Amino acid sequence: MKMERFDPLNGSIAHVLDILGEGWSMLIIREAFFGIRRFEEFQRHLGIARNILTSRLKKLCENEILERVPIKEGAKRHEYLLTSKGKELMPLLIALTQWGDKWIYGEGQEPIIFRDRDSGQPISPIRVHAADGRELRPREMIPTAGPGANRQAQERLKELLELAHEMERS
Repeated sequence: MKMERFDPLNGSIAHVLDILGEGWSMLIIREAFFGIRRFEEFQRHLGIARNILTSRLKKLCENEILERVPIKEGAKRHEYLLTSKGKELMPLLIALTQWGDKWIYGEGQEPIIFRDRDSGQPISPIRVHAADGRELRPREMIPTAGPGANRQAQERLKELLELAHEMERS
């Protein structure tokens, strides 16, 4: 059963997890960011079974994260390229990496460090910022119903807003 069916907020996280929630998909996307394009390369670098790789690549293409294109015009072989939608997953990939580095490996034990190509310096940690540029902490944010919220989500978000107001008063 799809994850989104369990989410009373009908939120984007459940939909994203339906597409990317199992481990191989994010690893395939990571490899695509590293420049891997061909089926055999994904298989070699990840050690993934052919049938699983086929299934994951198909799903990523169906969801327009990757695009399957002929290697050259008229060729039978294909390669997989990140779409614009797929490229926008970069902050998620970086955030997952940084979280894992901090909480799984620990400082000084990072398996991969992303660096600025020009300066060679490690990139900054992913943070959430207000529209004016201020860094926000979790207590400084509140989820509100957007235009796509269904009735159940609107009611749940109203409860969360009331709870947040109660917490502020206490």
